[in-house]
Amino acid sequence: MAINMQAASHSLLSLNHNILPVTSTAGQRSSLISSYGRWNVPFSSQRRPIHLTVSCAAKPQTVEKVAQIVKKQLALPDDSNVTGDSKFAALGADSLDTVEIVMGLEEEFGISVEEDSAQSISTVQEAADLIEDIISKQSP
Repeated sequence: MAINMQAASHSLLSLNHNILPVTSTAGQRSSLISSYGRWNVPFSSQRRPIHLTVSCAAKPQTVEKVAQIVKKQLALPDDSNVTGDSKFAALGADSLDTVEIVMGLEEEFGISVEEDSAQSISTVQEAADLIEDIISKQSP
């Protein structure tokens, strides 16, 4: 038996003492199903996108090398605390500084960073991860 979930905003169906309240609001469809007085956990029949993030932490040496290049490009004192979590913007970098940082990384590591990838870098860790990813793809 098919139930049209989008028919009404609130409806109540009763079949052989089974009660199926069906609610549809703003494109979302959810239902509670009862079987002889036992209520089940509500479920949603709406598809939800799954967002996965794959993170491979770069080697500490790579993060440290990137931090040193960032310090140099931004003319930061040697004793400034630049870690993997450091955001370029928080260190005072504007978009031109970020481009110069990427150019310095390309020169230091002998790689080429695509423009799309370069624009997505905002932290030292992201830069180090990208560098190791590019290097691993270059190596057979």
